[in-house]
Amino acid sequence: MTGGTLKAWAQASRLPFFVATFIPLIIGWSMAVKTTGTARPGRFLLVLLGSLIVHLITNLANDYFDHLVGTDAGESIGGSRVIQEGKISPQVMLRVIIALYVIAFFIAYIIVFHFRLHLLAIPVLFSAFSSYFYVAPPIRYGYHGLGELFVGINMGPIMVAGTYWVVAGTPALEPLLVSIPVGIMVASILYYQSLPDMKTDEASGKMTLAVRLGRKGAFRGLIVFFILIYASIFWLILAGFLSPWALMSLISVLLIVKLIRIVLGTDDWVLLDLHGKYVRMVYFICGLSIIAGILLKA
Repeated sequence: MTGGTLKAWAQASRLPFFVATFIPLIIGWSMAVKTTGTARPGRFLLVLLGSLIVHLITNLANDYFDHLVGTDAGESIGGSRVIQEGKISPQVMLRVIIALYVIAFFIAYIIVFHFRLHLLAIPVLFSAFSSYFYVAPPIRYGYHGLGELFVGINMGPIMVAGTYWVVAGTPALEPLLVSIPVGIMVASILYYQSLPDMKTDEASGKMTLAVRLGRKGAFRGLIVFFILIYASIFWLILAGFLSPWALMSLISVLLIVKLIRIVLGTDDWVLLDLHGKYVRMVYFICGLSIIAGILLKA
């Protein structure tokens, strides 16, 4: 059995995608600090650690269960491929997943019961189960075109509003509204990453949203995601939830235009895997713009 080197585990964790976790947490924290005037860094660090662990679990479980059903076999470029390349054995990966779940539940227990935030247990349990059943049987919602929806909910409303709740000590509507573009952006990252694997996913029975839409529909879907991102940010500015500083997000439009041209000019969508960095850069720029829009609001 292969336990894997540190480099192999770094590959399995897919570190570049962890920006998707940092942005919503910082947004929720920024809103709590702005509202209450109290940072509570200890609480924030607990939320950060727990969220990063759950994100890691989701990535590892995705690799493990996709390997079991053969989704990432053959010509597929999905997942980290550490199992297919023999760098980490499935048995070792499963043990690590279980160990990480134990740590994550311990952190969640502290947050929910030590800080007396009992109702927070509901979104926490939702996140825990959805991280596991993304590709795990019997639900495997990622195989039924629901991956973007669940990821958007978990890394948008739950992370932003949940972080605010923990730090501020009470829930609020405003973080939920501000989380809308965040959830859409994270969903767009997952959606784009599914485009290169459409053929192999369909062949293995993994009916992602992109597979269900077909090639033409999948391209239109990408455009819709981008439109919704900026439309939701504009609405938050007009409604007074963000300051005009959030308009800095428009800088990322240049990256969107470049990416659209790449997609239109690429016959073999497997090659789109090389350009996923542009979607993550859009998320990073827009995320920082939203944070600025929060902190610099009068």
